[in-house]
Amino acid sequence: MSRKTRWMEVTAVAAMAAVLFWGSTMTPKQPEEDALSFFDRKETIYFWYSDEDMKDWINSAAVSFGEKEDVRVIPVLTSDSEYLEAINDASLHDQQIPDAYLISHESLEKAYLAGLAEEIEDAGNVCTEEYFPKAALSAVTYKGKLVAYPCFFETSALVYNETYLSQWAAQSAQRELAGDASQGEGEMPEGSEETPADADLLAQKTEEYFLRAIPATVDDILSIGDSFDVPDGVDIMKWDVSTILYNYWIVGNYMNVGGEAGDDETVVNLANPETISCLEVYKALNQFFFIESDTVTYESVLQDFLDGKLVFTVATTDAARRLEDAKADGSFAFDYGFAPMPDVSPELKSRSMSVTGAVAVNGYSEHKELANRFAAYLAEECSDLIYERTGRMPACKNACADDGAVDIFRQEYGDSIPLPKLMEAGNYWLYLERMFARVWNGEDVTALVQELDRQISFQLGAETGDL
Repeated sequence: MSRKTRWMEVTAVAAMAAVLFWGSTMTPKQPEEDALSFFDRKETIYFWYSDEDMKDWINSAAVSFGEKEDVRVIPVLTSDSEYLEAINDASLHDQQIPDAYLISHESLEKAYLAGLAEEIEDAGNVCTEEYFPKAALSAVTYKGKLVAYPCFFETSALVYNETYLSQWAAQSAQRELAGDASQGEGEMPEGSEETPADADLLAQKTEEYFLRAIPATVDDILSIGDSFDVPDGVDIMKWDVSTILYNYWIVGNYMNVGGEAGDDETVVNLANPETISCLEVYKALNQFFFIESDTVTYESVLQDFLDGKLVFTVATTDAARRLEDAKADGSFAFDYGFAPMPDVSPELKSRSMSVTGAVAVNGYSEHKELANRFAAYLAEECSDLIYERTGRMPACKNACADDGAVDIFRQEYGDSIPLPKLMEAGNYWLYLERMFARVWNGEDVTALVQELDRQISFQLGAETGDL
């Protein structure tokens, strides 16, 4: 039986009503309803989450898992304000302890040290590279222990307007053939007719250029920009240069805080020659794209792409659903596609940053075995429908395997670097954004990188890596 079939099996109307009513409407510290006493004979766990967009998916999972295991799972939607603190307070003072909960992976150190997360039992042996990419497992690892189940992720990828790239390919093919003709017998006289052989050759050359249109490096994008007679009002590329999630791919392969799992305070490698070289390339891009860092936003850039004003942009996973919907309702009249982020150069590789939504099991829970089983169920068996129901990208390799956008984002995610978990480096993201803004506006790259290295090294008590 497929995971999707198991997911959709809902036969107990009373159980569904109980979960959808009591589970989705409960808030922390609300007394348990008397009507639930009917279910007292069933083992019960409480599952906390803070994103209302996850409601339908979690409620459905709670119902199907409850029927499958003959248990009761009560989802609790709560505010994301001081979310972990609320879980801690409920764990210490309430009878309805959150047995498992959704959490962003960079908060796992804080959760683990507070006793709110502990090494998982890995019910079903799903936390392996057979089911999840390396980045997902690194994200939920703390000090060598798996302390949560990876569930969904956020990262960046390149988005391109395929219609415009087809136009560029046709222009490039025409130029090449015109150049060949001028070096041979001369161009066809004005008014002469194109032969079938000419048309076939043009089609062949156009296809060859189109197959090379997806950029492998930043230089490829610049080359397209130099050779493409874009339609009026269209720019080659624009992205949100003010937000680190859309910039980090430039330096991600060489900057390192906390190691692969983001939990080692002795690892601070920022001021190295490769990082300097990558940022020099980034700095030079301002002379080509002329993006105003103080006015551009992700929303404005994505809207420009939806309006047909851009050939390329950098987007996060939400763009997949938005473009899909815009194409379906006719508001986006172009073909488009997603691709991995290009390398900075043939020698300098790119690597995106990622954030993983994880399911942790509360160390204070009295139902840890059941909580582990439900967490594993969410992460693996329920992964097929997470994109359809929430728009989030499933971390599980086996989910949505035939969806092109999901496949591209998961490919980028698989080799990404997770945001560090170290509490002492909690402001690393903000420092990076400030540094990138100053680089974009023309300040000295080496001095800025050394300054960042000293700041983070001081916070973590690590040795500086100044050049």
